[in-house]
Amino acid sequence: MRKLIESLGRILIAFVADIGGLFIMIWGIILSVPTIFKRIRLIFEQMLMMGVRSLPLVILTSVFTGSVTAWQAAYQFKGLVPLEWLGLTVAKTVFIELGPVLTSLVLAGRVGASIAAELGTMRVTEQIDALESMGINPVGYLVMPRLVAGMIMVPVLVMFANIIAILGGMVVAVMLVNISYETFTDSIKSYVYIRDVVSGLQKSVGFGAIIALMGCYNGFNAKGGAEGVGLATTRAVVLASVLILVSDYIMATILFNV
Repeated sequence: MRKLIESLGRILIAFVADIGGLFIMIWGIILSVPTIFKRIRLIFEQMLMMGVRSLPLVILTSVFTGSVTAWQAAYQFKGLVPLEWLGLTVAKTVFIELGPVLTSLVLAGRVGASIAAELGTMRVTEQIDALESMGINPVGYLVMPRLVAGMIMVPVLVMFANIIAILGGMVVAVMLVNISYETFTDSIKSYVYIRDVVSGLQKSVGFGAIIALMGCYNGFNAKGGAEGVGLATTRAVVLASVLILVSDYIMATILFNV
């Protein structure tokens, strides 16, 4: 019993310490905002890494996401719902949920891991300490550009993912389910609203912040050499993925009233 209480106590202390450390990092980012224009080059470098280099993976994921959504929806509709609603179902599902969430989960694995590994390596090799000794704020120099880039590029990638997913669903609907192109697109034009698109993009801004913050925070706190970097990378991906799903529910309840 004593060991159980001690374990729970250590977990609670570590949780509170992480929350405090994360808020300290966020406060440091806020204080670094006035220097944002000095970091434009760094921001664009991170946008290139997060966005352009992640695009092939996002496209591949989105094609199959839209395709399987269309196929499964057609299967569920069979004999119950007219297939004319297939385009609407695919578009709504992709714009509101699957596009933002699945794209962000994929990016949590790729981008979040990359950030945590890079900053973790800098921490254990004392490069971050060297920046501090030279009077350079490591939060403003390393964290803020990644956070800004994440909040910009994740919504951009989600827009690409939405388009590709709907095209993939349309190909399946036309070629395999035998629905005409006009039928598929007419239901989208008639019943998909701008709010559906915007709400998904709003969520993706938050998801981008989560991915960048989890990668940066865990990388900054890596210790113990190569093993510590590996643990920090794993932790960043797991925490980012869980927080994306939790925040998705919270934002859904705020954006959509039942």
